[in-house]
Amino acid sequence: MSNGDDENADAPEDAADEEAPADAEEPTDASEPSEETTEEPADDAPEETEGVPATEVTVESLEETLDEVAAAVEEAETEADLDDAEAKLDGAESDLEAADFEEPEDEDEEDPTEALQSRIDDLRGDIEEARGPYAEDVEETVAAAAETVRETRWTEDGEPDVHAAVETFLADASEEVGADFNAGDDLESQAEALERAGTAIVNAGLDADDDAETIAALVEIADTLEDDLEDAEEWSDLTVVEQLTAQGFYDRMNAENRKDFPPELTAIRLAEAENDPERILLAMENLESDFMQENCIDALRRMGSEEAFDIMHERAQKRKRPEIEVLGKIGDERAVDTLVEFVDGGNPPLQKVTLRALGEIGSEEATQAVANALDDEESVVRSQAARALGLIGDTRTIDPLSDVLGDESEDDSVRASAAWALVQIGTERALEAAAQYDDDRAYTVQAEAEKARDATAA
Repeated sequence: MSNGDDENADAPEDAADEEAPADAEEPTDASEPSEETTEEPADDAPEETEGVPATEVTVESLEETLDEVAAAVEEAETEADLDDAEAKLDGAESDLEAADFEEPEDEDEEDPTEALQSRIDDLRGDIEEARGPYAEDVEETVAAAAETVRETRWTEDGEPDVHAAVETFLADASEEVGADFNAGDDLESQAEALERAGTAIVNAGLDADDDAETIAALVEIADTLEDDLEDAEEWSDLTVVEQLTAQGFYDRMNAENRKDFPPELTAIRLAEAENDPERILLAMENLESDFMQENCIDALRRMGSEEAFDIMHERAQKRKRPEIEVLGKIGDERAVDTLVEFVDGGNPPLQKVTLRALGEIGSEEATQAVANALDDEESVVRSQAARALGLIGDTRTIDPLSDVLGDESEDDSVRASAAWALVQIGTERALEAAAQYDDDRAYTVQAEAEKARDATAA
């Protein structure tokens, strides 16, 4: 028989040790949220890294970071040090963009976001200023110097100084980078040598940290070149009289022919008498007074020199009447496209001088535009248009001119101009059209008609 202890040994274990049903729920620790109640972190909540809560971004924390960046820039000895400082600054700027600081209620109080951004911008400038210098900086300075050498108009005293400055730089640069930069005696060759030197400096593979001394030396000699070119005398450094004297403007003047005041007026009149438009153009370029400009243009108009075309054409595009008159005297057909734009402008003084110039140029490309002016509201414009057609001599205008001449309601001055134009065209048909009015009521018309009659009888 078994005793009571044996029976207890065979009894089931305590209920707490019994196996729980398969579908039974595990007890929930009250200190841990259940899966159903777990909330997603807010979007603007600080991120955690490996279980460590992120530090909240505040104005004070950003200011502290920027202080650290400023110190790092101040202490930086290499480009890598500056890279690290810039990376930290980038992080601070990102934090600032993500932060949402309250705007101050007082209008006089500074906005912390704006203040921090301003300081970030300043620190970026400090980093850029602390970087380098680089070989590319030297090349940029040298390229600018080459352009100065090439484009500047140097005086007789200034040019030797330019040569000396370039030769000194090339010699020093050759020593620093171990290359020869030979240059010719003319300024263009020297400019090209500078450009070759700049390219060689960049291609030398100089490192901003490892070759800091070499780059610093190149920067110094490039700056010296720039200063020496600045000191060299160029034409713009001279007074107007000195410039004109150096270019021989006053050479023809002497005690006997110096009759006008200012003396420049005498020089212009001498140039006109000697048919030397270049001296007059030189005066136009350098003498800015209205008086001297007018005298130069008057001389060029009387001369009608082709050399004056470019400057007269440029000014005529601004509807300047004296310059348009000169273009007429020059007679270059290149001016036609510009001048025909002024024929129909509702400006009788401008139209008159333009029509006269087109007539003097005599290009049939202007015929239609000039013929259109026969219908202008102003009789002075219609009269000048008729005369311009006579100077052009295009036989296609015989009929419209005949119509004007036969229009009894037209102003007699316009009819007389049409008769004059037909005589100028001079073909048999044109002369016959004009000759019909040899007994016209208007004497001016009759006089032109008689010329036509005489010409047909010859």
